[in-house]
Amino acid sequence: MRKWMRTLTITGAAVAVSAIFLTTTTYGRSLQFVAGGALVNLGYRMQDHLTSYDFAAEHAHDITPEEIWEELVLQNAKAAGVRRKFPRTARHPLVALVACMDARIDTNELTGDTRKYYYVLRTAGSVLDDKEAEMLELCVENGVKLIVLTTHTECAAEATAANKELHARYPALVKAVFDRDLRVQQLLSRPAIAERIARGELAVKRMNIDTMTEELRPVGGEGQVGEQASDK
Repeated sequence: MRKWMRTLTITGAAVAVSAIFLTTTTYGRSLQFVAGGALVNLGYRMQDHLTSYDFAAEHAHDITPEEIWEELVLQNAKAAGVRRKFPRTARHPLVALVACMDARIDTNELTGDTRKYYYVLRTAGSVLDDKEAEMLELCVENGVKLIVLTTHTECAAEATAANKELHARYPALVKAVFDRDLRVQQLLSRPAIAERIARGELAVKRMNIDTMTEELRPVGGEGQVGEQASDK
């Protein structure tokens, strides 16, 4: 009996010390983040090999629009049910991330972070229009301290702009890609943005995403404000 009590006491003390370590130290919190990311990645890998949208092996990609919609609604119902039972913590975003709409880019995997610290703005070719610039300014007004403007390798929008035979078919998209750097400069010149940058309250980085690995790589060397895209 005494041996059992001693074992229980030692086990309880070890659990308590581990809990304190995990919740109160920088290394412990970092360890939780890495472990959580590993579990999320495991979930991605479990789903990754399922090639048919509705899981029927005979369908593969031969599935009608209505069948896709029905499956989407079903998947949403399942996901929403889980979220009702296990609600997420609401956080105030610190980062505004602009990314292409390419399905190969997963913004959660860019940082390995599933927490809600990010405003995510996705457009074809990562291009900005007036409304996107205004949205980014609104994000800054609401407390964002970092804007990350990304492009990515193997971008279909950039490939379209580079192919003169497609210019007549997709004129708006081509113009948007060609004007991308100009739009970035216009964003940086907006008073609310420029003033915060000058005061050190806001940073703007331009990065290129490796589509295969989702690694962020600096554009033009350091990824600093106002650099010209190397893939133009």
